Amino acid sequence: MILFKKVFLSLLLLSCYSVSAEVVIVVHPSNNSSFDQSEITKIFLGKVKSFSDGNIAVPLNQDSGSAARKEFGSNVLSKSGSQLKAYWSKLVFTGKGSPPKEVGSDADVIDLVSKNPSMIGYVGAASLTDSVKSVGKF
Repeated sequence: MILFKKVFLSLLLLSCYSVSAEVVIVVHPSNNSSFDQSEITKIFLGKVKSFSDGNIAVPLNQDSGSAARKEFGSNVLSKSGSQLKAYWSKLVFTGKGSPPKEVGSDADVIDLVSKNPSMIGYVGAASLTDSVKSVGKF
């Protein structure tokens, strides 16, 4: 009976523990703009169209089902997936904006950002390579 209680408590604790992976915001290595969470949020919500240095900013989202996108939406944009979908639906419907381009994975983000100084994206911290520049970790 005591073993059963220990196993039950262990399982209960594990089910309450949620793993939260960090996401890293990445840009081209030549990008010397300044970044903070507010600036990143404005870029990804379409409120700002350029980096602080004046160059065009092209944000990249990962597919809606990816863990990195969920973490990014929650930790950086402070919005759930459904809130972001509603936000972009409204802007698209009124002709005031369009959502960031979607790509499939961390590797896709790194590949595109490393080849284009205008792009900004996010990847899981474990996927970060030296072909891109990290400008924030959330």
